Amino acid sequence: MMDKILNSGRYIFPLSFLLYVGLHLGKPDVGASFVPGFLPFPYFWNYFTLVCVILFIVSAVIGKYDKLAYCLMALYVILMALLVHLPNAMGHTLGTATISMTANANREQELEMVNFFRNIMVTGALLAFAKFVATDNRIVG
Repeated sequence: MMDKILNSGRYIFPLSFLLYVGLHLGKPDVGASFVPGFLPFPYFWNYFTLVCVILFIVSAVIGKYDKLAYCLMALYVILMALLVHLPNAMGHTLGTATISMTANANREQELEMVNFFRNIMVTGALLAFAKFVATDNRIVG
C-alpha cells in the first residue's frame, strides 16, 4: 500500500505544473510581465513557455524522453530564478516594469525572493527526478 502512495509522486509532481499552464493560458498578462525587458515579444515567450511546460508534463507522465524533459525544465526553472526572480528581489526590475521604492515594492521584492528560493528547490527536485525517476535515457544518458 505504501509503495502505491509513494509511487504516486511520479505523477503528482509533474502534474503540479498544470498550475503554470493555467496561469500562462488564463492570465497571459501575468506570464508576459515576467519576461525580462531585454527579450522582445513578451506574449510570444508566455505562450512558448506554456507549450514547453505542456510538453514537459506529457513527457514526464508517459515516460518518453522524460529524462531530457526533466533536465530542460530544470534549466528553464533555474534561468527564471537567476534572470527574473533574483533581479526582481534585488529591486532591479519586475518583469518589464521598474519597481518604485514604496511599501508595495518592498512586499513585491519579498515575494520575488520567495519565488527565487522556490525555483531553487524545484530545480533540485527536477534534477532528482531526472536522476532517480526518469527512465528514458535516449538523449540524456
